[in-house]
Amino acid sequence: MNIMLFGAPGAGKGTQAKFIIDRYGIPQISTGDILRAAVKEGTPMGLEAKQFMEAGKLVPDSTIIGIIKERLSMDDCKKGFILDGFPRTLAQAEALEVLMKEMGIKLDKVISLNVPDELIVGRVTGRRVCKDCGASFHVEFNPSKVEGVCDLCGGELIQRKDDTAETVTKRLSEYHAQTAPLFDFYMERGILADLDGTKDIDEITKEIFNILG
Repeated sequence: MNIMLFGAPGAGKGTQAKFIIDRYGIPQISTGDILRAAVKEGTPMGLEAKQFMEAGKLVPDSTIIGIIKERLSMDDCKKGFILDGFPRTLAQAEALEVLMKEMGIKLDKVISLNVPDELIVGRVTGRRVCKDCGASFHVEFNPSKVEGVCDLCGGELIQRKDDTAETVTKRLSEYHAQTAPLFDFYMERGILADLDGTKDIDEITKEIFNILG
């Protein structure tokens, strides 16, 4: 089962990905994570990406697609995968479609989580992450038992630099300009499921499981 999670930053894709992983035992593929891993491991595409990063340039789509190909070729993707945060542009979506055709695989479902911008700003600015284990909390929706202390490991909870209102608003603006057109792209292919991302987490998870079967 090959799935893509689609929606604005802070729409809840990461939260739902964890539930899908637990249920179906398939890996989550985040562009940022696999880019860092490829650079660290010194894969051919990772070395190529490193050259751009060290020169302070954006890693081009062709290199990102190469890194995606390396990741999708790994054994743990044979049962399926969850794409999270990629593609971000129409050009990337088209390149991904070509790549998957070459690899003899296809996307089964694109799960779109629809959340208004004002709600996302509140969600993201209230997010707190453990410095030690990376566990995620929220000051309003999912507070830790002791303020500023992680329930799991006792580490310090911090607000990430990119979780400020100014940064979130900028990222949302970029999302609407670049990524929102992908909604129609996948709708035309008949694989997009559009969900109300403002519902309770459990309710959204139940809807996703019903869609995936």
